[in-house]
Amino acid sequence: MGRRWGFLIGFLVAVGLLGLGHGEQQPSETAAQRCFCQVSGYLDDCTCDVETIDKFNNYRLFPRLQKLLESDYFRYYKVNLKRPCPFWNDINQCGRRDCAVKPCHSYSEEANNLIEECEQAERLGAVDESLSEETQKAVLQWTKHDDSSDNFCEVDDIQSPDAEYVDLLLNPERYTGYKGPDAWKIWNVIYEENCFKPQTIKRPLNPLASGQENTFYSWLEGLCVEKRAFYRLISGLHASINVHLSARYLLQDTWLEKKWGHNITEFQQRFDGILTEGEGPRRLKNLYFLYLIELRALSKVVPFFERPDFQLFTGNKDQDAENKMLLLEILHEIKSFPLHFDENSFFAGNKKEANKLKEDFRLHFRNISRIMDCVGCLKCRLWGKLQTQGLGTALKILFSEKLIANMPESGPSYEFHLTRQEIVSLFNAFGRISTSVKELENFRNLLQNIH
Repeated sequence: MGRRWGFLIGFLVAVGLLGLGHGEQQPSETAAQRCFCQVSGYLDDCTCDVETIDKFNNYRLFPRLQKLLESDYFRYYKVNLKRPCPFWNDINQCGRRDCAVKPCHSYSEEANNLIEECEQAERLGAVDESLSEETQKAVLQWTKHDDSSDNFCEVDDIQSPDAEYVDLLLNPERYTGYKGPDAWKIWNVIYEENCFKPQTIKRPLNPLASGQENTFYSWLEGLCVEKRAFYRLISGLHASINVHLSARYLLQDTWLEKKWGHNITEFQQRFDGILTEGEGPRRLKNLYFLYLIELRALSKVVPFFERPDFQLFTGNKDQDAENKMLLLEILHEIKSFPLHFDENSFFAGNKKEANKLKEDFRLHFRNISRIMDCVGCLKCRLWGKLQTQGLGTALKILFSEKLIANMPESGPSYEFHLTRQEIVSLFNAFGRISTSVKELENFRNLLQNIH
């Protein structure tokens, strides 16, 4: 009898709760909750949590890093934007060197739309290569100074007549209109052919074709930690670039002014958990993983920059000394970070297998850097090349721990060396990721009351 009454009471309570659910609708998730549902707490393969990174980056590191990157040493980057794509020929269909939307014919049904889209992309995607006369003279001095030092890791084509210095402050990374099949083609080749995955498993590139999400991530989680990390680094870089494009979006373009700012809709399309079928929040989580890897590399390379012989040479002695002081201040701040990524688990197994995996890492990443020459938008190509070189330099540092430890305190370092090109890309690439983490705080606040 008692059990029957218990069952009846339980049934009535359940019915009552169901009725309450219909009568008083539960509040739906906010857009912030959908985008950031996985972006909290501890990160996979790490002992660090998102909240610690946010606090450290946004309030202790970001302001000083931005000041450093505005200095002459870091704002000028030498790059060859004229290298042909080594993998396919069908780029720049618009017939314009600075056209940021390559497949002008892919989305416009009418010729007028095609012309307008292409002309707008040309304005947005153009690279400003102008340098003042004073800067041009200084650049010649920088080159002589670099040539006189012991550069073992020179970028392949840095001496090419087509390689030019570009002012990064005049060419900020932002939305250019470069999108569609050709933009997807770049990332698709990177993921499908360079991320240690079998061809039978397809990455969910867009929500309409994802379907295999669970299969893909089950496979990914079964990888060794090194290969899983490689994928997460590339995904994190992709996410970081998308955050920049959403945060510096062309909101208004009139003859009076151009207005750039946060495009909430664009951010949601790239990161909302529902719109991306769970892919977006994973991308943001991988962005934090990338942040930790590059942060760790910077903490490891401090001895190289501490040597008395090292200088951020621009020819202005007072400014150079001041910038080195700021650089070391930033690096010591980074070194004090309490929850650094522990890379000791990387390549810790059989020595022969570990060396083979390291070489695979190098070759895969080198291939990705070559793919950047296939990007149709020159401004996107500029920042893509810089950020891949910066990440490549970070990996080089992590793989050179013993060489760094054995560096002489003064004089040339024959075992380990960084060129000016590598230094500029390393810090600017990390500056981009630092900016992304800062922008995520802004987007989180903007999306808080949107459903």
